[in-house]
Amino acid sequence: QVQLHESGPGLVKPSQTLSLTCTVSGGSVTADYYYWNWIRQPPGKGREWMGAIGPDGSIYYGPSLKSHTSIARDATKNQFTLHLTSVTPADTGIYYCARGPRLPTTYFSISFNSDEYDSWGQGTQVTVSS
Repeated sequence: QVQLHESGPGLVKPSQTLSLTCTVSGGSVTADYYYWNWIRQPPGKGREWMGAIGPDGSIYYGPSLKSHTSIARDATKNQFTLHLTSVTPADTGIYYCARGPRLPTTYFSISFNSDEYDSWGQGTQVTVSS
């Protein structure tokens, strides 16, 4: 059974870059068909899809974040990463990595649907504060 685990700093200062890593076990980040996603949930709000990397290495970003978001994978470490530049307190929240069998419909501006993901990390709290 695949397992995902997020890691990274819990506290980031405004204007800095947030870097998170998702380590995958029990499955490969280069496996056919699967998309590896970053999702976040600000306090008191719903979950927001940030982006994904597909089985062929193609990268997809949510429209509101793509200007300061980058996603990559490291097949040798079986990890994928998120970098979010110029963070502000509005970027505070719980960050999740998740696997799904297809590109989420959120990419096509459809509402977030948790059912599109079959495996989740436990989430990591990130606070942006000086």
